[in-house]
Amino acid sequence: MNHAAPEVVSVDPRTGEAVEVVGAESTPAEVAACCAAADSAVPALAALGVAGRAALLRDMAAELEKDGETILALADRESALGLPRLTGELARTCAQLRFLADVVTEGSHLGVVIDHPDPAAVPPRPDLRRMTVPRGPIAVFGAGNFPLAFSVPGGDTASALAAGCPVVVKAHPAHPATSLATYGALHRAAARAGVPDAVSLVHGQAAGVALVTDQHIAAVAFTGSVRGGRALFDLAAARPEPIPFFGELGSVNPLVVTPAAAAERGASIAEGLLGSFTLGMGQFCTKPGLAFVPAGEHGTALQEALAARCADAPTGTLLTRNILAAYAEGVRELAAQPGVRVLAGAEPRDLAGRATPTVLRVPGAMFSEALTEECFGPVTVLVEYATEEELLALLDRLPGSLTATLHMGEGEEDLPRRVIDVVTRRTGRVVCDGYPTGVAVSWAMNHSGPYPAATDSAHTSVGAAAVQRFLRPIAYQDTPQRLLPPELRDDNPLGVPRRVDGVLAGTAISPTG
Repeated sequence: MNHAAPEVVSVDPRTGEAVEVVGAESTPAEVAACCAAADSAVPALAALGVAGRAALLRDMAAELEKDGETILALADRESALGLPRLTGELARTCAQLRFLADVVTEGSHLGVVIDHPDPAAVPPRPDLRRMTVPRGPIAVFGAGNFPLAFSVPGGDTASALAAGCPVVVKAHPAHPATSLATYGALHRAAARAGVPDAVSLVHGQAAGVALVTDQHIAAVAFTGSVRGGRALFDLAAARPEPIPFFGELGSVNPLVVTPAAAAERGASIAEGLLGSFTLGMGQFCTKPGLAFVPAGEHGTALQEALAARCADAPTGTLLTRNILAAYAEGVRELAAQPGVRVLAGAEPRDLAGRATPTVLRVPGAMFSEALTEECFGPVTVLVEYATEEELLALLDRLPGSLTATLHMGEGEEDLPRRVIDVVTRRTGRVVCDGYPTGVAVSWAMNHSGPYPAATDSAHTSVGAAAVQRFLRPIAYQDTPQRLLPPELRDDNPLGVPRRVDGVLAGTAISPTG
């Protein structure tokens, strides 16, 4: 008996009401067809060359902007993030598409290295030429908290296409209509470039499992929960041919305030911390979920200032009612831990179904592993440390995070250096005298970290280096010039940066080096 696939429904999180049926969840056959089509698109995407792929990314940005009004309205209706925030997110999404177009045009992502033969070497060295090539079709899982910048048209999709890899995106269930609209913009650009199957879209939890296990998928990019991400990670590793799983799963992002900083500007730090952990109603992956503050007069004043400001902070709608329920339960679990006291936000949600910003406090001596679990939403836990040694010992117990933030006194050096030495072992980005929420899309950005922040801390999901996830190296030995890719030929027709016999170069070379 044939059963109709479950419907994909768009829900307004402000009311909890279903607004429209977007379609049906993708069947196993439909997922398999998308993956096979993506695999068939690999040669066509490669044939575009670097210039063609860069043009495709820029055209995708233009198509998103053309549909911007519709996309923003849908994203606001499905996420409750607000038009000002989403307008900025759409601008960032388009900017990162154009930025990655510039990155691949520059060419250093290919990692071209040429070693000419050296018969006198021990052992003798043949002619060796190395570069990176696309892995193949990539499965991308859209994130709920960024319906544009980390979803269908987001950084994972952009960096995979920049690398020359077709993409099959699993839409996030919290914003299916937004996903469909943004996919439409990307597909128009891809079809115009002659690679209509460069991007595909599937819906449904079962579709996600089918994606990770499909034989055509060469790697997975995921942003989401530890539980869901770990299940998919294990599936990827258990395949007959295991594939890389680049997951961003969870992060508490510790923030440290030194005694000197608390004395100099405690009230200012309290204000900045409140703005950071409530930004987007605490639904940023870089939200500072733990803040280490000193005991004593100045630390107490900082805590009181934060609690007072938090008590006046507005409640807000979270991405889904399920996330709101999980937030409320998570806050209650944190507050129930030994030694924890609620400073602000006694009830984590109000009667209208909105999240209440919350500040908790615990003495460093009673800090427990349970407090290191990420609670998604506007809550932070203040950990009061008595001595520098206690602070360093507490930081040494933390799991991996995307960021670690340090607020220090004017000219202070010894304690900040010791803190940085500890946290660099457990984070992917250190922020000094600032706040971690907000990620620049740039050449130097690293958005990663030790597990559970990421499943592979050697790679970033934001910035120029994000492209590297979807490339693999290959070396050619004693290969005739006519058979080499143009990037490896002596005349370097594309002018890409290269390392030749150990020396960086960007121009053509003679056959003898």
